[in-house]
Amino acid sequence: MKHILALDQGTTSSRAIVFSADGRVVSRSGREITQLYPQPGWVEHDADEILSTQLQTAREALSGVIGEVSAIGITNQRETTLIWDRSTGKPVHNAIVWQDRRTAAHCDDLKARGLEAAWRAKTGLLIDPYFSATKLAWLLNSVPDLKARAAAGELCFGTVDSWLIWNLTGGAVHATDITNASRTLLFNIYTREWDEDILQTLGIPPAILPEVKASSAHYGFAASLGGLPIAGVAGDQHAALFGQACLQAGMAKNTYGTGCFMLLNTGKEAVSSAAGLLTTPAWSLPERSELGFTKIQTTQLGETVTYALEGSVFMAGAVVQWLRDEMKFFTDAREVEAMAASVPDNAGVYLVPAFAGLGAPHWDAYARGTIVGLTRGTGRAHIARAALEAIAYQVRDVLEAMQRDSGVTLAALRVDGGASLNDLLMQFQADILGVPVERPVITETTALGAAYLAGLQTGVFDLETIATSWKLERRFEPRMDASTRDRLYAGWQRATERAKGWLEAE
Repeated sequence: MKHILALDQGTTSSRAIVFSADGRVVSRSGREITQLYPQPGWVEHDADEILSTQLQTAREALSGVIGEVSAIGITNQRETTLIWDRSTGKPVHNAIVWQDRRTAAHCDDLKARGLEAAWRAKTGLLIDPYFSATKLAWLLNSVPDLKARAAAGELCFGTVDSWLIWNLTGGAVHATDITNASRTLLFNIYTREWDEDILQTLGIPPAILPEVKASSAHYGFAASLGGLPIAGVAGDQHAALFGQACLQAGMAKNTYGTGCFMLLNTGKEAVSSAAGLLTTPAWSLPERSELGFTKIQTTQLGETVTYALEGSVFMAGAVVQWLRDEMKFFTDAREVEAMAASVPDNAGVYLVPAFAGLGAPHWDAYARGTIVGLTRGTGRAHIARAALEAIAYQVRDVLEAMQRDSGVTLAALRVDGGASLNDLLMQFQADILGVPVERPVITETTALGAAYLAGLQTGVFDLETIATSWKLERRFEPRMDASTRDRLYAGWQRATERAKGWLEAE
């Protein structure tokens, strides 16, 4: 039987999963990566650690596979920004992580110059430190000689996918896919080209940029992994939408990872948001495989590019990690469910996890984490419950904005990611949304989506198989009455207002 290796390089870990041709997990391996916090609000990763852990997990996952491995699919944390030397392959600085807020003042200046509307019309994004553009500009302006070296063609910029592709191919390929390019704030999602005006405004030399390819495409051969072809690449949330088989317009998924990300497939139409959401390519499929396989039938996908609306929440599973690592509430993140379930409700406690500001639909880079409603009787279990509930409340913020923008009333929400295995959270999510929550048998949908994209290119999968392979593991029906739902959500909205604008703009 043929297999696909999926490399899933995330914010807190590097993982590798081998999938069979029927979508089953055959083997897996994972390693956590170090989180670096040089200053408050700054978040970095060691680029070499990203690479070494990803290679280690890939080799471990491959070691137990019996049968042919046809290709590699890559999915990755998005927006995280790296620069490396084109001749030596050495990074010039730590990777600046998507959560990093060091460029908030620069973004304020760009917005004050009246640039946001024009940039949003091209990129589908807001001007925010979340995206790669101002991180890249910061590196070029802060590290000595970097801008001159970039203009001379001596350096490569990339998101994590590009860093992995470059190293896996021995420096032969400097490329990214359309989904990752679309998260840089440098890419016009309509012309599908790097935007010259934005590059010029930010002082970014075009020579530093990667080639942009389809999400299912031939990227080269991974010499460091037995010469396997790299045949699919997508940012983690786009890959999860594909892995959840949300192939029809109007279908949506929510991934509960480090952050929380809801995407709604809008088909061939790129829907502009008036409610603080992002317009983004969901994926791009070629008409024909570059590796010599049969024509890829696009059927319902129509054009080669499918679009989505996205709501990005910065802190989801990361708030549980914070309770574990910083607050020492427990030693294993899975313990949060039992702790939260040990009390009947939150006792009026709300935790707003704005540790890196607030994402959609608020977009407040100056918000900070807040706990309100504390009394003498508040215990760790109430705070743990408030942390889980905060994840669900943030998802409701996004869903309400998404329904306003699209006019779509969601029939059900497909869920995935590590925290989707938390039954208490999933039931509360259904309750606070008033919408059924559907958890699939395979919750590794981010890696599965990357495998599907690579499999399309190599003839292992087709779209019909992908659409029919999704299987329900459990459906969580709303049980909460409307008055309780509205009362709890109103409390969350009051708490969120108290978290906003905590830091003063520099």
